[in-house]
Amino acid sequence: MNMKKFATALALTLAGLAMAQAPDPAAAAKDPTATPRLDKREARQQKRIDQGVASGQLNAAETNRLDKREAKLKADEAAAKADGKVTPKERRRLQKEADRASAAIHRQKHNPQTAASAAGR
Repeated sequence: MNMKKFATALALTLAGLAMAQAPDPAAAAKDPTATPRLDKREARQQKRIDQGVASGQLNAAETNRLDKREAKLKADEAAAKADGKVTPKERRRLQKEADRASAAIHRQKHNPQTAASAAGR
């Protein structure tokens, strides 16, 4: 075997080994309990709540209610995953619950109550 063929064979072998060790993205997508869209959405909504606290748009009572709503969404997600599969119907229900939570965050952040007004009582 000449050097050029050996180098090509070595490169192909190493590439094959690298691919064999890399996680299969299709396998991750086939996880019947995966809810990546919902997970990202929950993170964004929590960030919105944290931003509202930092800016003073949310007072302690509002923050507590919103955090409880997010915790319930997480608990409902865990319940949907408990049987090993999240059905399309469960996904729709979870998305609707997240829609309502998102709307509540918007309402609470844009109402006249603020952390400063609650502190002044």
